[in-house]
This record gives sequence, structure tokens and C-alpha cells, in this order.
Amino acid sequence: MKFTKTVFATAALSLFAGLALAEEMTIVSWGGAYSKSQLKAYHEPYTANTGVTIINDESAGTAVPKLRAMKEAGNLTWDVVDVEAGPAMQLCDEGLAMEIDHDFMLADAPDGTLASNDFGDFIVSDCFIPQIVYSYTVGYRNDMVGSTPPTSICAIFDTETYPGKRSLKKGALSNMEWALLCDGVAKADIYPMLETAAGQDQALAKLDTIKDDVIWWSAGADTPQLLADGEVVMGSTFNGRLFALIEEQNQPVSMLWDGQIYDLDGWIIPTGLSPERQARALHYVRFATDTQRLADQSRWISYGPTRASSALLVDKHAELGIDMAPHMPTDPANSTNTFLMNYAFWADYKDDIESKFQAWLAK
Repeated sequence: MKFTKTVFATAALSLFAGLALAEEMTIVSWGGAYSKSQLKAYHEPYTANTGVTIINDESAGTAVPKLRAMKEAGNLTWDVVDVEAGPAMQLCDEGLAMEIDHDFMLADAPDGTLASNDFGDFIVSDCFIPQIVYSYTVGYRNDMVGSTPPTSICAIFDTETYPGKRSLKKGALSNMEWALLCDGVAKADIYPMLETAAGQDQALAKLDTIKDDVIWWSAGADTPQLLADGEVVMGSTFNGRLFALIEEQNQPVSMLWDGQIYDLDGWIIPTGLSPERQARALHYVRFATDTQRLADQSRWISYGPTRASSALLVDKHAELGIDMAPHMPTDPANSTNTFLMNYAFWADYKDDIESKFQAWLAK
């Protein structure tokens, strides 16, 4: 049932009246540098402000089956869960994530802009609270591209100007979009085209033109290693992987932002929490997704904040001391030609298109 304005107003009054809220909460995320960025930007300040004990759980990769099992067992031990947008939509459809009224449960921007407008298109589900944007993008070797560094995603297909091996994900997602875009299909027409056998065949025909020049990767670390070793002139991976390669390892690599495909990570609150735990979870996500907190996370990791107002506050890396705005997928200079992952399309067509792609790859 929709969490109505009246119900939220009652919950908010209980919070500020000092009524009972849980004093401990379990927050589920992914671990590593990402969890560290949340600890520094959200958890530590929240605990300092409230005294609440936060237990970190790094099981986000199995969130969907674990939440199903918890519901079946009637033993819900998680309070707030970090998930990608696709699984969040699935959890919402299954009634495992509570619906969110973004404008009443989340903070306005400092200038009074409602949360729904500040987050914009990144609100892809009624149950999803957007947190960060990362992207599939391309890195290239500065010393292997001559005097004209690439500025278009279609450099992937330009083996005359940029000879040498490329690395691409061993899967349909991103490759099919880029293939049609670079075969002259307007961005607005790409997903309608990919719904058809003719559109899928056109994308694979474009990929055929570079098939012999591609090293196919399965793990996000593959392309950075291939670039570091000089085995490829360019390759696709996640922007955070390239940031580490460029800024932490000082490799002669640059980022090609054109045509990047945005994906999202954010929070869901499981259904079935007690009133005290639900109130605490809502209080936490309101704090953790305000304009300043999302900007603070970008001081620790190269993922873009999902609020437009936060992008204006992106500062220097807390440890490296470098300006982080140029490394944000959402920085205006980097986001003139982007895709937002079409979650509904890939939910409907992934199995068929992926099967067709893998059959093509095996030829």
C-alpha cells in the first residue's frame, strides 16, 4: 500500500517528538572502497549525531534471495539495504521493499527543490532511493592513440584511426546500444530497434566489423589490467575501475565519457519492519540522501551523486587531494551524451538478446 502523506507525517512527528526509535540498525552494502565511502559520508556522521549503532553487512550481492528467505522465515534482520536499481525494482514488484514517497520522506534540496525533481530520472521505482551513479564507459591509452585522442564512443569501431585491440564486455548490454548508435541509429530509436530481430541483427553486424580486434572481458578488473599492460588501445569497464587506474596507479590512461551508460545504486527499506525499526530506517535514509551527504560520498569514491544539487558541492578527494568533479559520470562536462540503463527493456529482453549475442560470439 502506498505510504501516504498522512502516515509519513505521523511518523515524522514521532521522530521529532522523541518517541521510540530503534537504537541499532543493520545496513547492507557491498564492502570494499564503496562501503568505506558510505561509512565516512553517512554512517559515522549519523552515529555521531544520534548515538545509533550501525552494523555493517556486506551481503548486498545476494539481497534478493536473502530478503525472500527472511520473509518466508518471518525473521527480518536487515533495516536498510543497498541494491542496484534493477534488483530494487524486482524487490518492489515482489512486495519485499516498501514504497517511498520521495517528496515527503526525503529532504528537499537547499533551495527548496523537491526531492523528486532533484533526483529526476534517477527515481526509477516507487521503492528505490537513488544514491550513486556509476557508468559503463571506455578508457584508452594516451600513448597509443596518436595525436588525436578519441572524443566519440564510436572510436571503438574506428580501427583505421585507432588500430589495435579493444576490450569489450562479454555480453549484450552496452555493446548492442553502442553498435546501433555508431551505425547511425538515433539514440531515441535504439531500444525500439533492439526489440526487433532486424535491430538485433543490425547491432551484431556492426560488431562483426571489429570482432577480430576484440578481447572479451568477464570481470570489471580485466580492462584496467589490459590497459595497464598495453595489450589494448581502448576498452570498456566501470568508471570507478578506470579512476583507480588513472589516479591511484598513475597509468597513461584517459577516460572517454561519450556514450557512457549510467547504472544506479541506492537504498531500499524492507517491508515488515517493526514501527520502531521502520522509523529509524526512514530517519537514516533521509539523512544519508540529503544534498550534502551525497556530495560527501564523492570525496571517497568516483561515483556521481544522484541529486542535481549535490553535483554543485563535489569537492576534492579526501585522501588524494584531487578535484573529483572531472571524475564524476554526472559532471556536466562528462554527461552531454549518455544513456540511463533501460531497466524495463533489459528485464523483458535480456534472456533472448543475450542468448543471441552469445551464439554470435561463438561463431
